[in-house]
Amino acid sequence: MSVDFQQVRQQVQQLGAEALQRQARLEDLQAQVEDLLAQYADRADELRQRVQTVVRLYDPALRCALPVDEPLTYRHALPSLPPEASILAADGSQIFMDRHAEVQYGLVNAGGILMRHGTSLPPSTHVVSTLLYHEAFDRMTDATLALHRDLDERRLLAEMAAQAEPPVVTFTDGPMELWGAVNEGGEQASQFQQSLEEYLAVLEGLQALGAVTAGYVDKPGADLVVRLLEVAYLLAPENSGSVDLKQIRKLRPFQGVADREIYAKILQPGERSAVFAMQSQSAKQYEAGLALHFFYLNVGTEQAGYLARVEIPAWVAEDPHKLDMLHAVLISQCRMLGPRPYPYLLHRAHETAVVSFDEKEQVTQMVVNELLSRGVSVPRRSYKQSAKDVGKRTRYGK
Repeated sequence: MSVDFQQVRQQVQQLGAEALQRQARLEDLQAQVEDLLAQYADRADELRQRVQTVVRLYDPALRCALPVDEPLTYRHALPSLPPEASILAADGSQIFMDRHAEVQYGLVNAGGILMRHGTSLPPSTHVVSTLLYHEAFDRMTDATLALHRDLDERRLLAEMAAQAEPPVVTFTDGPMELWGAVNEGGEQASQFQQSLEEYLAVLEGLQALGAVTAGYVDKPGADLVVRLLEVAYLLAPENSGSVDLKQIRKLRPFQGVADREIYAKILQPGERSAVFAMQSQSAKQYEAGLALHFFYLNVGTEQAGYLARVEIPAWVAEDPHKLDMLHAVLISQCRMLGPRPYPYLLHRAHETAVVSFDEKEQVTQMVVNELLSRGVSVPRRSYKQSAKDVGKRTRYGK
């Protein structure tokens, strides 16, 4: 049976009615946040002190922005591109383990691309495909496989950067911070810690090369700066008698407002925001030159602004030349795709890395054939999956 559109239509109408009310409420909250941003624009020391108070006394897991040395409302104009640069991007894809399939395996595919800006050389691509099939894979979750993918992306980027002509600018899709099952305990936590140590070593290698590196977050939904302003508001002297700071983790007076909505009104196309440090428990593992920072960047046009968040390590954040080079390269890359601003090389890296359904079927058949050729019995795929496959062929003519 297909979707009951009559039922859905009634729910859509309800959604529309509630959306108007929600929009009005968010616009009011956004106006309050904008006022606070202006109020605290040049009060970085005070903001840092309030964050430290919350972390020390009330919420050690607080996650928010930390001002560095630029005003909260700072706008940095688009710098000039360097005459030449090696620009690298990497992305990854994977085949998740499927217990309904004939054989149990996983695959991580990392794709990288190098463009030599300022020359006539064509881009070059590199692919690293890793089959995961050992006994430990029986205990591997989708999250740990994704961790393998993220780490392979960074390894490939570092290997390519080591062979590239300087100056080198590298970036991946998504945050720089490595995510994994750190709170799960046991083997998964151990796997994450091992991967994190390898990742930090990769970053140190990029730092030693003098390369610029970044994580590009498209259409970010984070509220890191908004959370900073919530802390400032809740700890303001005028609110001291009315706020239970022991409950500060649950106190979200401006929940629903994203940073990008605030900076979309501040940044002109091509401009970046102030650079912020990252306050979080996990960010503490990125020390000294690896400490995580970020800024917002308007990669859109005069007709349609568009905000991205760019995450960088301290060795880039603290070097004006490297920061300007990254800024200029990202704007140039985004403009290559015209009305849909997104770094061109990240788009190409995705195309290089993505694993299609047909490729997955070919890999599965390769594994099955190899096992059979060696006299290893191969179970059939589950009847549930077989029934689904019949349905797919019926629906799509395959």
